Amino acid sequence: MNCFGVKFRVTTFGESHGNAIGCIIDGVPSGLEIDESYIQNEVDKRKPGLTKFATQRKESDKTQILSGVFNGLSTGVPIALVIFNENQKSNDYENIKSLFRPSHADFTYFKKYTIRDYRGGGRSSARETAARVAAGAIAKKLLEKFNIYVKSGVFAIGGIEAENLDFEYANTSEIFALDKTKEDQQKEAILRVKKLGDSIGGCVFVKVANAPAGLGEPLYNKLDAALAAALMGINGVKAVEIGEGVNVSRLRGSQNNDQMDENSFLSNHAGGILGGISTGEDINLKVHFKPTPSIFLEQQTQNEQNESVKFNLKGRHDPCIAIRGSIVANAMVSLVLADMLLLNASSTLENLQKIYGK
Repeated sequence: MNCFGVKFRVTTFGESHGNAIGCIIDGVPSGLEIDESYIQNEVDKRKPGLTKFATQRKESDKTQILSGVFNGLSTGVPIALVIFNENQKSNDYENIKSLFRPSHADFTYFKKYTIRDYRGGGRSSARETAARVAAGAIAKKLLEKFNIYVKSGVFAIGGIEAENLDFEYANTSEIFALDKTKEDQQKEAILRVKKLGDSIGGCVFVKVANAPAGLGEPLYNKLDAALAAALMGINGVKAVEIGEGVNVSRLRGSQNNDQMDENSFLSNHAGGILGGISTGEDINLKVHFKPTPSIFLEQQTQNEQNESVKFNLKGRHDPCIAIRGSIVANAMVSLVLADMLLLNASSTLENLQKIYGK
């Protein structure tokens, strides 16, 4: 279960304190321009150690292409990418190697496998998401060929929500803030909890612009279901909203229905997806991240001997995982859209005739 996607399929590997992390991407059409600098730029966006609002682990995250590319173009065979780890401090975890950190995957991994890598969480660490971002960069290049663009930014930190969505500004913000009028308040909230040794949750907004109508596979690979599954698979995500999201439970049908005229939809409460298939309107998603469970306050937990113990955590951790999570969410949505685009290419006889017809 380390793979996702049907036609555009990604398999990731590696652990937080292992030699490397990476991925294998299968299904990339031949002839797609593979720009190493573009991939590196995307990976650098989630790179640790860049600001005081993220973990201070120092990693260059240099991404290397091992296969599937010749003269800057995809060859149609699997593309392998690797990122070598450089700045592990495994000794930071010696005092908790037999403890289950609260709200981490330590307890559940141990119950499932009876063995676990306690150094930074091993495979369950968000370090693995760097490989997803690298794969997402290739997916974005494919989407751009069809003028489909995935944008993202931080919508809320704690209860401080954006009132305006400026995705261009988010690209320049240290915390990928969507609303520059709220950014300082959001930064202050992060630094306040960081000083206390605590953490804070956040919400990311993702928008897909120019997605054509017709993407999605009913009934068991619906576009909204695939997006929700991909986003819920990101470390720390506890909820995903599409369109009006949870607000639909408060509305009447007359308020929630997206009426139409001869040209288009008159509203977009559905968030660009109906019946599991894209409508051609913008696809709008909110991704909710829990507070980073790695905090520096004394906590109570259980050890592998079922004893109750108190402990203090060491190490370097993000005070708010939603910040770098914004880049990962963008990548996951890009991967799902690329997969759905390839699946849709064979959905009609007309499409097949365009490809193979004489």
